[in-house]
Amino acid sequence: MEDLFLPTLHTFENNNIFTGSWGNLRFKITPSIVMKTPKEVDMEQSSMKAEVWHGPLCYEKSDIEADQVFPLSTEGRETMHRWLKDHA
Repeated sequence: MEDLFLPTLHTFENNNIFTGSWGNLRFKITPSIVMKTPKEVDMEQSSMKAEVWHGPLCYEKSDIEADQVFPLSTEGRETMHRWLKDHA
C-alpha cells in the first residue's frame, strides 16, 4: 500500500479542508486559521483538527472514532501523519 498522503501546509494556510483515506481509514482535516494581518497567517495561533473513522461511508454518515488538534507547522503536520497512520 502506498504511504498516506497529506497536502502541504500551504493547502491548510488557505483554509482548505482535506478529506482522504488510507486502506479502510477515512479522515478529515479542518484548519483553524488565525490571521496576523489581512494577508499573513499567524502560524503559531493556527491549528489543524484531524478526525478519523473506518468504513465505506462518508463523514456525514459515519461515527467519528477519534479526533486530535495539531499545530499548523511542519512538525504538527508530521505528528498528524503519524497519528493518522496509528489509527489505521
